[in-house]
Amino acid sequence: MSTPEILLLGAIAGFTIFLGLPIARLQRPAPRLKAVLNAFSVGILVFLLWDVLTKAVEPVNAALLRANAGRGSWAHFAALAAVMAAGTTFGLMALVYYERFLAANRPARAVGAAPAVALTAREGLVARLAPAERLAFFIALGIGLHNFGEGLAIGQSAASGELRLATVLIVGFALHNATEGFGISGPLAAEGIRPSWGFLAVMGLVGGGPTFIGTAIGQAVTGEVLFVGFLALAAGSILYVVVELLGVARKLGFKELAMWGILAGLMVGFATDMVLTAAGA
Repeated sequence: MSTPEILLLGAIAGFTIFLGLPIARLQRPAPRLKAVLNAFSVGILVFLLWDVLTKAVEPVNAALLRANAGRGSWAHFAALAAVMAAGTTFGLMALVYYERFLAANRPARAVGAAPAVALTAREGLVARLAPAERLAFFIALGIGLHNFGEGLAIGQSAASGELRLATVLIVGFALHNATEGFGISGPLAAEGIRPSWGFLAVMGLVGGGPTFIGTAIGQAVTGEVLFVGFLALAAGSILYVVVELLGVARKLGFKELAMWGILAGLMVGFATDMVLTAAGA
């Protein structure tokens, strides 16, 4: 299989995320449907958090075992552990402080104070989004970092000559990523916001595009530090949005229905992951 073919399939694996995005265009969804969609997003993201942390910890634990057995370097283990800790911390706290920064300046903008006008000119497009749209962006960002790691796995498998494994990963990730669009759409539907097709297209690129980028880089560059670093960033950002979505769930109510929705999202995540496991990936 040629490099262009691998890249094309890597792009397809990432862009199946677009399949779940149109649900955000529902007009005036019923309150119970809002609660289910939001909860389903939580379930998918909880699975992704577990999946990301598991994949990030594997090379760290392997380096620890090698160093403890005298077959590896303690410095390499320490570097991987530090990268994982730093990446997770930055992925979580950068979003926390950014959101606090926006909240601190929002009242000033409402009354038209001069400092807020200057801030608006430089704060960028993300700060101008509605809260639910901004949360959807953060979800897409976390998913994108996760998908970058998946793309690295595809590219590195192809680069090492394991084309069968690369093909299996592409098919499995394509199925898996198809569910991630629902994770982005959930908070929008829950708040009754009907985003434009252009906004959804950007969210799809943010969430799915990194699979293609990771595939391209993975064929040229290999390294545990890069792999662990991006997965750790993804873990931190996904943790942030899970906490935010749980707040939305509490506001919407329907506790029992929400629990069923979370469970359904979690089970769908595990089911798509089992496709990879059954295929020997």
